[in-house]
Amino acid sequence: MTDAPTKAGFVALIGEPNAGKSTLLNRMVGAKVSIVTHKVQTTRARIRGVAMAENAQLIFIDTPGLFKPRRRLDRAMVAAAWGGAADADVVVLMVEAHRGVTDGVKTILETLADRAGKSPVALAINKIDKVKSEVLLALTKDMNDAYPFAETFMISAERGHGCDALRDWLVTQVPEGPYLYPEDQIADLPMRMIAAEMTREKLTLRLHQELPYELTVETENWEERPDGSARIDQLIYVARDGHKGIVLGKGGETIKAVSKAARLELEEFLGRRVHLFLQVKVRPNWLEDAERYSEMGLDFKDGNA
Repeated sequence: MTDAPTKAGFVALIGEPNAGKSTLLNRMVGAKVSIVTHKVQTTRARIRGVAMAENAQLIFIDTPGLFKPRRRLDRAMVAAAWGGAADADVVVLMVEAHRGVTDGVKTILETLADRAGKSPVALAINKIDKVKSEVLLALTKDMNDAYPFAETFMISAERGHGCDALRDWLVTQVPEGPYLYPEDQIADLPMRMIAAEMTREKLTLRLHQELPYELTVETENWEERPDGSARIDQLIYVARDGHKGIVLGKGGETIKAVSKAARLELEEFLGRRVHLFLQVKVRPNWLEDAERYSEMGLDFKDGNA
């Protein structure tokens, strides 16, 4: 740390589903605070990860991917994403190098100026290892012709290429001011919600098709034990009776595998033993339940058509 004045600001990561926002957030923060899977639309809440860089505190908002909403949950997620951009000091639009200027990217560009307001917007072209340099150069030109980006960065969020340069630039963009979070804090989500997200990630990876978007996980109880371990009880809500059997699996095989994977990751994250207990409950209308949206950090009213 130097004698330079401290700085702190919010950085919104926006883009289509699967653009790599969660991976970049985890890379910047240096710990896993956001769910990362190969499936789209897995980030539901606007997860804030806190990164210290030189004399600055960068608070990253990992917004849900911007896509064409079909259901109430979809609409609430898209509203949360644009809300994150409107609230930020800096916006970073992430696009996938190998997918280029998709229809979804075009839609984002059409409304970006109105949504971002006066905040500077950087372009981060991700997954650069998947294309040749001439493709990258052409994509950079096309994107900058379509929107006046403050800066363009070519990165691989997964491997870390170009991420330091992006972070250093972000430090120059956030305003002077006191730190907004303790220096050793990496996220403003309660541990109960981070734990629920970890379990939901394991379910998403294990299950297929539409079911992952028809379930949610809540941490019902968290008990600190005298030996330093933690007992965590979680509820998995599914929308239909048939889904309960899928989550449990034959002879409970699926739920056991999910529980073990989530427990091991929680133990690594917390640095101590965890006793994780999962229950599956059928709640047919949870997608229309305002309380479930609050648990996910979304606004139920944003889902109105």
